[in-house]
Amino acid sequence: MVLIPPPAGDAAVSPDVTERADAYAAAPLLNCLLREVAEPLSHAGDLHVYRLPGGRLLRVRGERRPAAPELRTPDGWQRLGHPELVRLVAAELRRHSGLSNHELLAEMTDSRAAVAALLAARARTSEPDDPYLRSEQSLLTGHPHHPAPKARGGGPAARWLPYAPEARAHFPLVLLAVREDTVTEEGDTSALDALGEAPPGYRLLPAHPWQLELAARELAPAFADGRLLTLGTTPFPTWPTAAIRTLYVPGRDLFLKFSLDVRITNDIRRLWRHDLLRLRRTDAAASAALAAADGSAAWLSDRGHRTADFAFEALAVLVRDGFHRHLLPGATPLLAAGLVEGFAGSPPDGRQDPAAWWEAYLAQVVPPAITAFAEHGVVLEAHLQNTLVAVDADGMPVQALFRDAEGVKLLPEISRAAGWERLVYCLVVNHLTEVAAALAERHPGLDPWPAARRALGRHDLPETAALLTSPTLPGKTNLLLRWTGADGAAARYLPLPNPLAG
Repeated sequence: MVLIPPPAGDAAVSPDVTERADAYAAAPLLNCLLREVAEPLSHAGDLHVYRLPGGRLLRVRGERRPAAPELRTPDGWQRLGHPELVRLVAAELRRHSGLSNHELLAEMTDSRAAVAALLAARARTSEPDDPYLRSEQSLLTGHPHHPAPKARGGGPAARWLPYAPEARAHFPLVLLAVREDTVTEEGDTSALDALGEAPPGYRLLPAHPWQLELAARELAPAFADGRLLTLGTTPFPTWPTAAIRTLYVPGRDLFLKFSLDVRITNDIRRLWRHDLLRLRRTDAAASAALAAADGSAAWLSDRGHRTADFAFEALAVLVRDGFHRHLLPGATPLLAAGLVEGFAGSPPDGRQDPAAWWEAYLAQVVPPAITAFAEHGVVLEAHLQNTLVAVDADGMPVQALFRDAEGVKLLPEISRAAGWERLVYCLVVNHLTEVAAALAERHPGLDPWPAARRALGRHDLPETAALLTSPTLPGKTNLLLRWTGADGAAARYLPLPNPLAG
């Protein structure tokens, strides 16, 4: 296991790390505040002024990743550090909603502390050679419109840094043996049996070492009475992906998704029973939809799951396809979110043909997602962390791969209108808008939206026609969602200006 000694608070890190941690943590929090409750007033050059719910004025630099927040006071503009920004957000949300939420305030602080720990850890490690792994482990900002995207449950960094993708971690799995009469499984879980050998009367069950620590009290009786045995660890490492609880096993070309009893962004990241019991249906629908689509798009199937009946959610492990039977020959998969965040060797950087690259990107990502909805009633959760874009030797996009049956919705289980709104949020707002903005930032003068309009306009649907003329897009309100204590799956949207309606 790769153990990365954490810093003992900001006193143990350089002023540069402290300043960078503030900037990384402030940008998504400001994005939420400005999108969800503020009123834009004016801008001059790179400076943008907003009115907050209580009437106070806030000034920031930049739009995509706002920075250097300043509050207007009788003595002029006062610079806000991250602690002052958190207090300002709390005051404005109390005024806006009439509610308080001390838990979210702690998460905002925890998220900033986590970024500082990650920055310090990255300074002591090197990037993986594999560009796919570099893309998965690049997300220091993370979700660009979440108030606490890097929160790790409030625990000390020593507990989670060894398993953090942003710290470039890799580690072996713990191998458990589960008494055979307590095993429950569905689908194809044969890949798990190839990870080791269980004693007679037991089945093999890999476990995430962090989850074993988190669920230790719940699992202690089963270890005591022999329903669970510890067999050791795998002789090979696994690599945490951007999802943290989903690990890639390069030598086996296999993904394994685990429960983690910790809140990450909006939810406690358990494999919940109700989700596991519907996965075969959603996975089969997504697989069929993408198999029927024209082109090279592929679905990474969630083949099956295995767990123990006495700890159904705590010990659940989901088996997901690897790449190599799906990838085009010579293609390299990259996480879409990594292309936005940036990493060494990222294909959009420094290109002489950014417009052509963007056209190729749209041609791979848009048609399969729209066709799955229109022809199969499948709503892919096609956001940045669930979309992989494979590139050829020249870095041009040649294939899209989608994943995560847990986030797939099916018509008519949800209405067509609700399904379309979710698809537009995931594909356009969360995904294409971010890639377009990053590309335009790196290539000044590029207008990415005419190409995006053409790509969506090729689909003869009432919904796409309406999308291209609507003045607004649905923006998810993660700050208000968390502040009001709503369930993470209970998405709420507010209207955002639609750059497609040009």
